[in-house]
Amino acid sequence: MPLTEAPQGGDIKSHKLHEDRLFPSDPVQRDIARELYAEVSGLPIISPHGHTDPSWFAKNENFGNPTELFLAPDHYIYRMLYSQGFDLADLGVPDRNGVPEHDPLEAWKLFASNYHLFRGTPSRMWLDHVFAEVFGIDKRLSADTAEEYYEVIDAALKSDDFKPRALMERFNIELIATTEGSTDSLEHHEAILASGWKGGRVISAYRPDAVVDPEHEQFKSAMITFGEMMGQDVFSWKGYLEAHRLRRQDFINIGTTSSDHGHITARTADLSDVEAEDLFKKIVTGDFTAEDAELFRAQMLTEMARMSIDDGLVLQIHPGACRNHNGKLFASHGRDKGADVPSQTEYVQALKPLLNKFGNDKRLSIIVFTLDETSYSRELAPLAGHYPAMKLGPAWWFHDSPEGMRRFREMTTETAGFYNTVGFNDDTRAFLSIPARHDVARRVDCSFLARLVAEHRMQIDEAHELAVDLSYNLAKAAYKL
Repeated sequence: MPLTEAPQGGDIKSHKLHEDRLFPSDPVQRDIARELYAEVSGLPIISPHGHTDPSWFAKNENFGNPTELFLAPDHYIYRMLYSQGFDLADLGVPDRNGVPEHDPLEAWKLFASNYHLFRGTPSRMWLDHVFAEVFGIDKRLSADTAEEYYEVIDAALKSDDFKPRALMERFNIELIATTEGSTDSLEHHEAILASGWKGGRVISAYRPDAVVDPEHEQFKSAMITFGEMMGQDVFSWKGYLEAHRLRRQDFINIGTTSSDHGHITARTADLSDVEAEDLFKKIVTGDFTAEDAELFRAQMLTEMARMSIDDGLVLQIHPGACRNHNGKLFASHGRDKGADVPSQTEYVQALKPLLNKFGNDKRLSIIVFTLDETSYSRELAPLAGHYPAMKLGPAWWFHDSPEGMRRFREMTTETAGFYNTVGFNDDTRAFLSIPARHDVARRVDCSFLARLVAEHRMQIDEAHELAVDLSYNLAKAAYKL
């Protein structure tokens, strides 16, 4: 049974986005923020790292019903509902056996009746933006408006204007990057390229975690598939590295400009060839300890950096998530079901082997993210403020929020400046929320710049240039787009 009962009945409330949302309450700063935002609000969106499905853009078929589009794939939404005692099956969230039997309308009503749970959260901002700006709904979502919402959204999703390619053009998304693993098919990306579509650019990011993490539940089977796909003996150190080089080139051929690594920690290593090969033998025979697995992941970040110098892929490091914390949920539903939790992450000693090896090489670009905000000013900003190869990724995942973005700017700018950061990326599966997320980032950055101008720490012309750079130019440059 749910732990929270939703408010029942009551008048239907209007739903309208305030034009000054997220701007400072101080009138001087607010006017400056408005001026800056007016310049960047219409800029194209660069979405260089995310998890949308490339088949959407390849097939360009209509999305399913509102529940299938909004609830089932979005762990931000069902994580909150699960925390209040609701069953994921009632929301249509797939388990290891596929999509459970459910009534999409009843699932939507359950969500709508508990919309109050999202008050004050970034999810509420994104959803309100989508409902108002994308679907033109002017009533607040609630138990009383649930069916009307469902009917309006469902009807829209059946039209040509709401097909993926049409929405991408409407959202002014210049580029979007999906994420595929070493053994994933790139057929949808190839189909997009072959179609000749000019309305937007869809690329990928190379995410080899399943064949780099010996503790990944799919490691053994993924390694076999990896070897078969690449025609290499991946159970030899030389063949394994060659398979990665070849697979990276496959990704580059469909437009990919970055690799991505979701390791448990940020640890890197610089082993000799003999040491690396001996470690690899332990890994592939299964005769390894937890420390061996961690050391192998660490060495592979350095190996990926070495490959990036050769082939130009930007190296993204996304550490610090304790994955699948809820063992029971992992057993029933698998990965990415809202049970990942941020953990304390150390960077100074962890990144030293990699940065000492390659951090001064201007051919290399490393973008480091964190879920541990305590590391911003103490570790990450000083590192990015020194090493030519390193940049800071934006506030991410649990910190993809107005408060998280403000903390990021406040704790990193004084040491790393703005130009050792890479703008904003939305890192989402929820396609319709992308414009909302970028709008939040632009408003928060304009507000931060407005304060610097109001305090006479920056000239207004500099703030205008920075607003454009933070909204568009930095991401385009950092991801070599």
